[in-house]
Amino acid sequence: MGGSFIEDDWEFGSASDGVRTVVLVGRTGNGKSATGNSILGRKAFQSLSCLDGVTKTSELQRTVLEDGQIINVIDTPGLFDRLAEPQFVGKEIVRCIGMAKDGIHAVLVVVSLRSRISIEEAAAIETLQKFFGNKISDYMILVFTGGDQLEEDDVTLDDYLNHSESVKDMLEICENRRVLFDNKTKDVAKKAEQLQQLLSLVNDVVMKNGGKPFSNDLFVEFKKGVTKLHDQAAELSSLEGYSKNEKSELEVQIRASYQEHLKQFTDMVETKIMDATRRFEQKLTEEQAARLKAEEAAQAAQMKSNDEIRLLREHIEGVERENRELRKHAERGGCQIL
Repeated sequence: MGGSFIEDDWEFGSASDGVRTVVLVGRTGNGKSATGNSILGRKAFQSLSCLDGVTKTSELQRTVLEDGQIINVIDTPGLFDRLAEPQFVGKEIVRCIGMAKDGIHAVLVVVSLRSRISIEEAAAIETLQKFFGNKISDYMILVFTGGDQLEEDDVTLDDYLNHSESVKDMLEICENRRVLFDNKTKDVAKKAEQLQQLLSLVNDVVMKNGGKPFSNDLFVEFKKGVTKLHDQAAELSSLEGYSKNEKSELEVQIRASYQEHLKQFTDMVETKIMDATRRFEQKLTEEQAARLKAEEAAQAAQMKSNDEIRLLREHIEGVERENRELRKHAERGGCQIL
């Protein structure tokens, strides 16, 4: 058996092997897959310009840079779309955790400049924080796609961001770590430059976090299950005096035990997702109510101001009428009013 029934995705990586793992997150259609392909330098992830999204499940691809650095790139579907089901999100997060193995070195939050940056963009970041904890913010980098659009409009990224109030909070959370990507360019020099800018930011994140990838209790719990499976598989392969059928039965039991652990873990993740989603929706409702109240107050203030202006105008007109009457009266009386 030799532990052969353990899938490759469950094999352990070493924290000292120099591999860096980045994960792409963001709303459906923002260009996560295209950005992943730009990082890899090849078309590894399926990418099309459509609203429905091409990526249906998380996928990992790997590249080796010229300096020998190995980069793992995890592409994800729209995990934080408002219509995404918690069960789907939970299973995909578990899949990502399994792929990331020893943790995540950078979270690339992909935002498209081709559409108006909406509240869903900020929602992705807030949901990540609520689910993984605020520490995840130290690993976030904003990747703005649609660089070709800005070039056509003769607008710089800074110009665009300065006119977008909704993105300022996102930049603050990410400590202004952001890069512009043009995933359509054929310019080799431009491709190299934007990739280098991103890798430089990834290096900054790694240094900021003391070289330690992001990991939390979810990663630890998941790894416990994998470690147990790995140990049981190794023990099974070394057993002597057992027939092939007996070993096969033990293998089935080990698999069943792990699947049960995986189910419990996935259920826990789904519960956390639903809790994070519920808290965010509650916050969103409160913010919308506060915004509506502020708008109503502003409207009332405007109406009051309009009424005051109208009364003032009527008063001025009344004074002017009185002055005209006084002048007429004075002129009839032979007096001159200066």
